[in-house]
Amino acid sequence: MSAVITLNGITWNHTRGYLPLVASAQRFSELNPGIEVHWHKRSLQEFADFPVDQLADKFDLLIIDHPFVGYAASHPVLLPLDEHLPAEFLADQASHSVGRSHESYTFGDHQWALAVDAATPVSSWRADLLARWRIELPRTWDEVLALARRGLVALPAIPIDSLMHFYMLCCGLGEEPFANGRNVVSTEVGVAALNSLRELVGLCDPACLRRNPIATYEAMISSDQIAYCPAAYGYVNYARPEYARSPLRFGELVSLNSMQLRSTLGGTGLALSARSDQREAALAYARFVADPVNQRGLYFVSGGQPGHRQAWLDHTVNQACDHFFARTLPTLDQAYLRPRHSGAIPFQDHAGPLVHRYLSEGGDPRAVLREIDNLYAHSLA
Repeated sequence: MSAVITLNGITWNHTRGYLPLVASAQRFSELNPGIEVHWHKRSLQEFADFPVDQLADKFDLLIIDHPFVGYAASHPVLLPLDEHLPAEFLADQASHSVGRSHESYTFGDHQWALAVDAATPVSSWRADLLARWRIELPRTWDEVLALARRGLVALPAIPIDSLMHFYMLCCGLGEEPFANGRNVVSTEVGVAALNSLRELVGLCDPACLRRNPIATYEAMISSDQIAYCPAAYGYVNYARPEYARSPLRFGELVSLNSMQLRSTLGGTGLALSARSDQREAALAYARFVADPVNQRGLYFVSGGQPGHRQAWLDHTVNQACDHFFARTLPTLDQAYLRPRHSGAIPFQDHAGPLVHRYLSEGGDPRAVLREIDNLYAHSLA
């Protein structure tokens, strides 16, 4: 008997992040009997924080966040996929990207991951509660604040989400963060963004400061107290009636000062360790996961949130999730792409707590901006 090739992968611990990869691995092994793929999982916080170079020593396949690619471009950690996958395959991935998802894994003239999952903060609400209480869906930031004063709004505001919301509000106030390459944003816009965010968080349950998007959605579906969330990384699972007791409806962001908000691109990419000794098998599996047939089929059916645009436009896929993809695609297409240089991860790891502390404790927003600018300058060094 020929030896069985075993691939090991690491992803994050949620239905969306784990089950579609397990299902894809099972089917891939059935089609390729000599290859087995085993997926392991870690918490969402570990997904954001744990060094990729350490994971690359242990795993052949890695689900990563795109700010890691700057580090990958200057360290021998991940396999440059453009040197190993057919050009026509990568061209298809690029032409069917959801927003800038595919581009987000391109850095230093190389493609470091396949965008198998696409996400950005979008709005969500309990349609049944809005109907019960005869509440109109908010269309503007002021209407969100009015609804929050009634105790009906939640916003995930742990440090990393607080930072992403800050970027969103800067965009909504007319400035993309880091556009000049020296500081985060002008003092005027930065102060206005911090104050607007603090006003909203101050009107929400303090538990929001301890919730990530998953915890926020769980709170929304588990009781009848929260009717609306203005921005949280979208999770199609919570729009599916077989998953959520009280399914959520998802849609676009509200406007601020007559300008529609743009949220900060998220999603995840499938990368390959440069240290794997099973390169060809890993490449074949990665192509299988990212293939549009799998993305709009088994990947979605198993609880995934695809990264291929064909899945987002598929009528059958949209029917199964109250048109989550069709409703939120415009927001994905407009999403802001955050920094991805080699120091991007340490920067956001330290900048997030600064914004979070201001939201919870107050203080001088100008001092917060100066601290963030200093962190950014250090991250570029």
